[in-house]
Amino acid sequence: MLRNALIFLAPGFEELEALAPVDVLRRVGVSVTLAGVSPDASGGVPSSRGVAVRCDRPIGELSPAGWELVYFPGGMPGSRNLAAEEFCLEAARQTLASGGWVCAICAAPLVLEAAGLLKDGVEYTCYPGTERQIAHGVYTGNYIQRSGRILTACGPAAALDFSLEILRATGSPQLASQLGEAMRRR
Repeated sequence: MLRNALIFLAPGFEELEALAPVDVLRRVGVSVTLAGVSPDASGGVPSSRGVAVRCDRPIGELSPAGWELVYFPGGMPGSRNLAAEEFCLEAARQTLASGGWVCAICAAPLVLEAAGLLKDGVEYTCYPGTERQIAHGVYTGNYIQRSGRILTACGPAAALDFSLEILRATGSPQLASQLGEAMRRR
């Protein structure tokens, strides 16, 4: 089972895409660290709609190594802000190189492109139209796409399903099913 995850928040992130995995992963006991790119004095990072979310730590206090999973939410200009931050790119590279998982949703595959992870043959999906800004990899247009240890999803509507897919992919399929059923009860 997944033990730790690093979720990045940069100014202009998409709220659902950022917080759904925090909720799902913490519900099952994964240690999730919200990493702030350019947080304010109180640790807050503004979303694309002006909702400030307080991060656990700014990226300057973290190491890019040692994570089992790194996650990049979409949103604009949040995705561009993440793609411009070398710490984020290095965390993605090191996590994948050490056998961990790299996840990106909506426009955040731009981060994977900037990190050099969308090599020829790597399949990905993203928010429709974003693929025109990505020169490498194979765009599938799927709702959720897994290619090795890279997971991508298309946008905010996929946030909960993507979070559950992260649990399935990282070795907890039964837990993902149970949690998904419990969260969908009416």
